[in-house]
Amino acid sequence: MNRGEVHVEQSSAAQESFRAVEWRDGALQLLDQRLLPQREEYLTLKTAPDVAQAIHDMAVRGAPAIGIAAAYGVVLAARAAWQRAGNGWREAIEADLAHLAAARPTAVNLRWAIKRMRGRFNAIQGEPEAALLAEARAIHDEDRAANFKMARLGAGWLPPDAAVLTHCNAGALATGGYGTALGVIRAAHARGALKAVYVNETRPWLQGARLTAWELLRDGIPVTLLADAAAAHLMATRGIDCVIVGADRIAANGDTANKIGTYMLALSARAHGVKFMVVAPGSTFDLSLDSGRDIPVEARDAAEVLRHGGRPVAAAGATAWNPVFDVTPAGLIDVIVTEKGLIERPDAARVAAVIGG
Repeated sequence: MNRGEVHVEQSSAAQESFRAVEWRDGALQLLDQRLLPQREEYLTLKTAPDVAQAIHDMAVRGAPAIGIAAAYGVVLAARAAWQRAGNGWREAIEADLAHLAAARPTAVNLRWAIKRMRGRFNAIQGEPEAALLAEARAIHDEDRAANFKMARLGAGWLPPDAAVLTHCNAGALATGGYGTALGVIRAAHARGALKAVYVNETRPWLQGARLTAWELLRDGIPVTLLADAAAAHLMATRGIDCVIVGADRIAANGDTANKIGTYMLALSARAHGVKFMVVAPGSTFDLSLDSGRDIPVEARDAAEVLRHGGRPVAAAGATAWNPVFDVTPAGLIDVIVTEKGLIERPDAARVAAVIGG
């Protein structure tokens, strides 16, 4: 493996051709990911409950982007609390913070961002919006900067002329910009080091087909889409070098929760001698959890499996189990790429050495 960092120019406006999360004119604007790739429409959100609903309904998704949206949601909550209660805004804001925190249970960045925003409360004198907006923007900017660092490290870890497979969407749509897993793919493509990029459809929401393929093609990166069930056959017949995925929560020992189907990919990758890379910022680590057994896994409405495009696809009377995430044991992961450094062959000691603990 080539372990040299790849240079990525952070300041270039051409690194991604859109912004999925943006504060503009006193409101949060979100690219509504439920409508892609057919329509590009933005939601303008002016209240914290609206932000919580957008997070729950997956108008915005991806652990880092959820955290950033929640940080801006705290700003909106503080504005409303100040208008209602003046100097009593700290007490008045609590219901909105609880609503935001409950919007998605697995993505740790959501609660991390709210906790960080809360940490600013005691130092604020008077009207809180300006100080909290500065903190939310800092969270946003830091995430994007971390993505560039991870892109350099991850692309440098890949072999030359690599064929890679990714699952779900861990790009600029899912982060503050540039992406985690897709940031690595973008950086490797920029230096001409990719032979092929394969993308799983990612059932049942089709984030790979609808979002990742849209995002990469928009930036001129060729994509080959495949059904999730074809991944093992792809590894056996087409010489994949590395699976690259993001993460929604990582335990202290390196066990990683990500979109459902990631665990199955890790097992297939190990069976076929394919490297397995997780790309995630430090905010995705939950060091309070010893292992993946402690990670809460969100289950969503069975209708997401039983129906597609508003139409039933299952026999009448069938039921469905719809876990949104699964947990990949650290022993199946070759490297976790963070902005703080690489964690190769992750375990509790190696995670603590890089992330802290």
